[in-house]
Amino acid sequence: MHTVAVLALDQVIPFDLSTPIEVFSRTRLPDGRPGYQVRVCAERDEIDAGAFAVRAPWGLEGLVGADTVVVPGVAEPTAPLPPGVRDALRAAAAAGTRIASICVGTFPLAATGLLDGLRVTTHWAAAALLAAIHPALDVDPDVLYVDNGQFLTSAGAAAGLDLCLHMIRRDYGSAVAADAARLSVMPLEREGGQAQFIVHDHVPTPHGSELEALLTWLRENLARDLTLTDIAARAGTSTRTLIRRFRDQTGTTPLQWLHRARIRQAQHLLETTAHSVERIGHQVGFASPTTFRDRFKRTTGVSPQTYRRTFA
Repeated sequence: MHTVAVLALDQVIPFDLSTPIEVFSRTRLPDGRPGYQVRVCAERDEIDAGAFAVRAPWGLEGLVGADTVVVPGVAEPTAPLPPGVRDALRAAAAAGTRIASICVGTFPLAATGLLDGLRVTTHWAAAALLAAIHPALDVDPDVLYVDNGQFLTSAGAAAGLDLCLHMIRRDYGSAVAADAARLSVMPLEREGGQAQFIVHDHVPTPHGSELEALLTWLRENLARDLTLTDIAARAGTSTRTLIRRFRDQTGTTPLQWLHRARIRQAQHLLETTAHSVERIGHQVGFASPTTFRDRFKRTTGVSPQTYRRTFA
C-alpha cells in the first residue's frame, strides 16, 4: 500500500489540509482494497488551523518511509520554515520520496531549496511574490499543477484536487483515478489552466498620471479598430514615446494593454449577458469571431464557451 504523509504546518489552511486526506483515504483499487494509507504529521502536538486546532497523530517521524509527502498551504506563506521541518523534508527528498505542495504550500517547500531551478506553480495571486522571494524558481502562474517527477506543485484550492488525482493516476492508472474523481465529483481532466480564474485587471496607474486620460479613452473605445498610430495620435505623441511611457507606467505595450482590456471586458460580458460569442467578440473590438476565440483561449486557457459555462 502507498503511504501518504500530509504535513500540517502552523497556520495550515484547512481546505488544503483536508483535500489530500479525503482524496487519498477514499481511493479504492479494483478489488476494493484501499490504495493509500494516510498519515497526518506535524512538528508539534497541536497545530493552529485558524478556526480550530489540529492534533496530528504523527510527528515528523511520520515522513520517514512515506512514499509521498504533501505540503498544504499556510495562512502566512512567507513565515520562516522551522529548521526541524526543513531537515525532515530534505531527508525525505534524499530518500527518494515524492513531495507535492498544494496552493501556497509551494512557499515552505521552496524554502528548503529543493525546488531551485525547477518550474513550479502556486495560487495565481501569490505567484509574483513567490518569484520575488525565490528567484531560482521558474514560476508558471497559468497552470493547475506542475509535475517534475519527484517534486510536484499545484495552484490554489481546487487545483489541489487536480494534483491528487494526477498522482493517483501515476500510481494506479486511469481507471482508479477516474473512480476517485467521481467520488470527488470532479472531472479527471479539467480543460484549461489557472489563467481562466485570474482577474485580469488593468495595471494600476497613479491618479493624475499622463496616461490616465488615454487609458480611460481606450476603455471607452474597445470596440474600435485601433492601431498603434491611432493611439499615439490620441495621446498627441510619437509611437516611440507612447511605447516608452506605457512600459514605464503600466509595464506593458499599448497594444498588449488593449488586448488584455478587451479580453477582460469579454469575460465580464460572458459572465453577465446572454449575448452570443460572435456578438461579444465584435463588442470588444474583434472583427473576426475566429480571431476572438483564438485570442481568448491564448489569454485564459479555455474557449469563450467553456468560460461561460464555468462562470456565468
